[in-house]
Amino acid sequence: MKIAVLPGDGIGPEIIAQARRVLDVLRQDGLPLEMEEAPLGGAGYDAFGQPYPESTQKLCRAADAVLLGAVGGPKYDNLDRPLRPERGLLAIRKDLNLFANLRPAILYPELANASTLKPEVVSGLDIMIVRELTGDIYFGQPRGIAVNELGEREAYNTMRYSESEIRRIAHVAFGIAMKRNKKLCSVDKANVLETTEFWKEIFIDVAREYPQVELSHMYVDNAAMQLVRNPKQFDVMVTGNIFGDILSDEASMLTGSIGMLPSASLDQNNKGLYEPSHGSAPDIAGKNLANPLATILSAAMMLRYTFAQEEAALRVENAVKTVLKQGYRTADIFEAGCEKVSCSGMGDAVVAAL
Repeated sequence: MKIAVLPGDGIGPEIIAQARRVLDVLRQDGLPLEMEEAPLGGAGYDAFGQPYPESTQKLCRAADAVLLGAVGGPKYDNLDRPLRPERGLLAIRKDLNLFANLRPAILYPELANASTLKPEVVSGLDIMIVRELTGDIYFGQPRGIAVNELGEREAYNTMRYSESEIRRIAHVAFGIAMKRNKKLCSVDKANVLETTEFWKEIFIDVAREYPQVELSHMYVDNAAMQLVRNPKQFDVMVTGNIFGDILSDEASMLTGSIGMLPSASLDQNNKGLYEPSHGSAPDIAGKNLANPLATILSAAMMLRYTFAQEEAALRVENAVKTVLKQGYRTADIFEAGCEKVSCSGMGDAVVAAL
């Protein structure tokens, strides 16, 4: 089981170190895991002048899965756009054809008070957001900044989806819904955007292959409101790249901290890139303060989706539940009566629970 490990920037190396400790326990218990590190993002630029260096590309293509920390930081803000760390993240998604992004938003009972919403609104929350990751306005052509026919500068991006792109993400979403509560909400803006009108049309067609799944449709502005108003109405949500980017971050805060949320980005064969939903948090980088649980839970998703090691995945997830029940908290989820721990301290606790 070959894993390319990309610590990245900011707090990335700190949180990746704790996930590696967890995977090392499983390796010692018999899982044949092989891990090799490489730079991505700002670290890639610092080492090779590119956010997705050729050596990193070769490693990731050869690996069965990729475990990523985070990319980005203010020191790179003045670079030309193609050299910025975030371009490395977009490049690896495109290179490995990681079109299906899975972002679970789960509220652990011990963290009900950490959410900014009332406990009765979010208690028991368990949503899976499926986001199409390689199409839409982030990748559509033409794009750019130019001078128009009136001599005025203008900027433009193109939102576009092919039928095959929509169908393949639809099958992923319906497949996940089949394994959960058989409820799927497709989010669009079909009343305004032809691209998402087409999206809705294709989803209705694919739904005929999954008669057990209850398919609903919701405009993205209403979906954003409903996530705050009544989030437990959702089980699986599916949407395009830009809407999914926004809605998944919104859903993450329902759980109390984005530091708790893992993610997976999969190709057609379940090869995946696994990363926490949060960013590189340069303000706390190097201070041993970050919450590593999202990264550890991302490793659990890797064990489940790419390696089909359900028992190992549950071991890791149960270890996280155990440390939360024991009262260990990093600063982002700390509350009175709990024990505040560092990033490595939380890693210690999870390893002990394993």
